[in-house]
Amino acid sequence: MTALIALTAEGAKTARRLQQALPDCVLYGRSARVADADRDFHDTGALIRDLFQQGTPIVGFCAAGILIRFIAPLLADKHAEPAVVAVAEDGSSAVPLLGGHHGANTLSQRIADALGGHAAITTAGDLRAGPALDDPPAGWVVDNPDRVKPVTAALLAGDSVGLTVEAGDVAWLDPDRFADEGSENVLVTERADRSGSDSLVLHPPVLAVGVGAERGVPAEEGADAVRRVLTENGLAAASVAAIGSIDIKADEPAVLAAADHLGLEPRFMTVQALEAEAPRLANPSDIVFKETGCHGVAEGAALALAGPQSDLIVPKVRLGRVTVAIAKAEKAVEGTAGRTGGRLFVLGIGPGQLSWRTPEAVAALRASQEVVGYDLYLDLCADLIAGKEQHRSPLGDETGRALKALTLAAEGKTVALVCSGDPGIYALATLVYEQVEAAQDRAIRGVRVTVVPGISAFQAAAARLGAPMGHDFCLISLSDLLTPREVIRQRLSAAAVGDFVVAFYNPQSLRRRTLLGEAREVLLTARPGTTPVAIARNLGRPGESVTVTTLAEFEPETVDMLSLVVIGNSESRLLDLPHGKRIYTPRGYAQKNDTSKTAGGIHQ
Repeated sequence: MTALIALTAEGAKTARRLQQALPDCVLYGRSARVADADRDFHDTGALIRDLFQQGTPIVGFCAAGILIRFIAPLLADKHAEPAVVAVAEDGSSAVPLLGGHHGANTLSQRIADALGGHAAITTAGDLRAGPALDDPPAGWVVDNPDRVKPVTAALLAGDSVGLTVEAGDVAWLDPDRFADEGSENVLVTERADRSGSDSLVLHPPVLAVGVGAERGVPAEEGADAVRRVLTENGLAAASVAAIGSIDIKADEPAVLAAADHLGLEPRFMTVQALEAEAPRLANPSDIVFKETGCHGVAEGAALALAGPQSDLIVPKVRLGRVTVAIAKAEKAVEGTAGRTGGRLFVLGIGPGQLSWRTPEAVAALRASQEVVGYDLYLDLCADLIAGKEQHRSPLGDETGRALKALTLAAEGKTVALVCSGDPGIYALATLVYEQVEAAQDRAIRGVRVTVVPGISAFQAAAARLGAPMGHDFCLISLSDLLTPREVIRQRLSAAAVGDFVVAFYNPQSLRRRTLLGEAREVLLTARPGTTPVAIARNLGRPGESVTVTTLAEFEPETVDMLSLVVIGNSESRLLDLPHGKRIYTPRGYAQKNDTSKTAGGIHQ
């Protein structure tokens, strides 16, 4: 997703034109100046800083200086920072300000093409030496980046630079710029051994690996088998563009571990797709056909992934209970045969405030093809999921959401299951694992589930209040929909006896009206009535409010389901400061300092 930022109606008009050509963009319009934007904003600087820190590419329809002033204090790592482009309000110029070799130059050219303007690219390498050698096409890997600078310098100086191509399509390099040999050299190869060469080595994505494994083989055997076969045949792992197997192995640990070893998502093919490769197999097996319905798993998978213009360069190798085969394609391996094993991100977006989203959650939402969630939670991240397939459901359908997300992922899709707060705290991460444990479908059991943490409501409340969780604390849900009331009462008594600071989730609803009052009475038996209490409502969302009172004066009937209740322990203290009331719970530092004095009364 790319953020288009318009400060004026004219800029927004141009941004809408750009959206027609680049649909994966979200238009942010400044309130009172821009109508019908995808998202409104009031504070330009805060928006730009938040988007930049989240790694979102930024296109500002404004003066370049505006973007520079807000982003300059945040600059730290040019290899990790997102592209930033300034565009004239009328679209006549697109200026890449940051990340020229990491997407900004390409983005500027696309903007110029779409708007009929000019891309003001200033990167010398792009202007005079052609495509940047340190920014090759997707799938290509620079083996020794330290050699990029001297090779580029030689090209800029007009010196002869040699080019040796052993694999892959090098049209993107503009081969006419190179000679057979020169003072500097570029080697394009799938081989791992460079024999001491000081050439700049580029590995093209031309290899595909097929893997077969017996049922229940330990994961490490799969990874070790692939590593050994590549090493013993002198092949670079960086040139492997795809790895796969038959679809009945979608939950096989050895196959999944082999893919992990290469940093790739495994792809799984039907028996019909593998059998279609039978005429090209080096080792067709009737035994394998009897067991699976195809004459070869490893070789068939390698060839299917590499495509019709490929050859089997490493026929099936059996290492213990794992088989590996490797195919080489003439051009880049697309690796689109079959389906992926599927991936599910169970993520938390925090209480809802833009700046409280974690970069990992933002990246997961961007990477997802489809999104599942409760209506309100999807609305809170609408800017990140625009254009994606969305599966919405009402509150109370948690099991349905978890199963829907897993089912979609099992089809080979990358899916995000969106929770508020943190997905592992009174949210859907545990329900997802319950469904996986109960599943008989190998595709569901093979889904890669990643839990992405978020800022939970109790953390947000603690930050607003000061430091109430400065010592031991516990979280208790007062909902008896899933937990028996007697169990909740036992936990309340334990929290009181243990003198824990307590945060109550799901404190009260229209139907549940008594447990919060019971909790107050239980805690009053173990801590003074002056104990601080806070009611935090709608944290990070419009209408946020924080009310501070004491345990004796606390009125449970004022609390609803949009609230979180924090009750201090016997040591928690309430401060009435000029900027508002704050609560903190001492951890014992004052006592420690009092007992760590020297004989002269000076603190150590």
